[in-house]
Amino acid sequence: MGGKADVIVVGGGLAGLCCALELHQENISFLLLEAADGIGGRVRTDKVEGFLLDRGFQVLLTAYPEARRVLDYQALNLHFFYPGAMVRFGGRFHKVADPWRHPLESLKGVLSPVGTFSDKIKVGRLRRKTLEGSIEGLFRRPEMTTLRALQEIGFSEEMIDRFFRPFLGSVFFNRELEISSRMFEFGFRMFSSGETALPARGMGAIPGQIASRLPADSLRLNSRVESIQDQNVILSSGEKVTARALVLATEGPETARLLGEVKQPEPGSRSTTCVYFAADDPPLNEPLLILNGEGQGPVNSLAVPSLIAPPYALPGLSLIAATIIGLPALDDDQLIEAVRSQLSGWFGSAVSAWRHLRTYWIRHALPLQIPPLPDPTAPVEPVRPGLYVCGEYANPASLQWAMDSGRRVGEVIAQGLKT
Repeated sequence: MGGKADVIVVGGGLAGLCCALELHQENISFLLLEAADGIGGRVRTDKVEGFLLDRGFQVLLTAYPEARRVLDYQALNLHFFYPGAMVRFGGRFHKVADPWRHPLESLKGVLSPVGTFSDKIKVGRLRRKTLEGSIEGLFRRPEMTTLRALQEIGFSEEMIDRFFRPFLGSVFFNRELEISSRMFEFGFRMFSSGETALPARGMGAIPGQIASRLPADSLRLNSRVESIQDQNVILSSGEKVTARALVLATEGPETARLLGEVKQPEPGSRSTTCVYFAADDPPLNEPLLILNGEGQGPVNSLAVPSLIAPPYALPGLSLIAATIIGLPALDDDQLIEAVRSQLSGWFGSAVSAWRHLRTYWIRHALPLQIPPLPDPTAPVEPVRPGLYVCGEYANPASLQWAMDSGRRVGEVIAQGLKT
């Protein structure tokens, strides 16, 4: 058995789906091959006992330019977080509100121990800096680690340790703040200029919406690619599929494996673990992200997705998501016990009644994103004639750059095939 298509796209995550969508809109025939049993890559949602569990706690930043261009936000029925966070420090919770959207709430937190008054003034300076100029210009600014950038702005160690480490740890899975300052500034710009949201039916609704616009016979699941040879794709089943152009839109290590003949180095990855619980009552009553500003215990951040989007949980119940950075050297039961122990210190004896639903161990959650960071706005170039890469292997990681890189690769291929 074999086949042909103008373009073969390997990988059904957001990058591959957006590449396929662009090809479809340009009337270029394609075949999208996905190794798993569903589309979305890591942006998938499982239904477990009536609860919606995203594969690792995730959010949509509505300011992402590509998401605004591609997605129908109204159809996704977005629900929004409160713009701010609750920081656990000194045995108490301290609310940190966005001063531009909730100035009165922000004033109440001026004397909180999360940071100094001077730190709160410097947040305004950081916000102005990240909102200045174009996104293209932002990715051409001088680059350093995020820790150094925060120190150069003049943030106190208390502000860095109690807020930025857990907050950015929840975004980039790195409390050491080794990530590129360009990616940090881009992320801060997106948080500042839009809303943080969850679709009513889970993050998996995002790739589902894109896939619904593609021809049904253009997508094949459970189709792992064993190797690529010139313009041929060899599947694990032994089937060979030929195309005029190939696109690799898989996660970094898988792309590196398939590119072995061109000796590309395997990119490093950051890992995360997400533990989901069901509870009779939520541990807080506001749609906020809770950050561990103390730095003790496995849990870096905690959210109650059902407080943001009620369909995440069964009526009358709550869904709780605890995020751990990395893959702890514990088995499932030991990790659940450690998480319960930490959260009992936060919320009391009610935690013992929380029912564990599922734990997701995500080895390749994000690429390292340390300097030097690839410029996502640079012109698209093939790895070799007819072979292109999109997604996290050659770009910064986020929904924005996955979707943007897929679309831009699709544009270049379509232009080339039409000339």
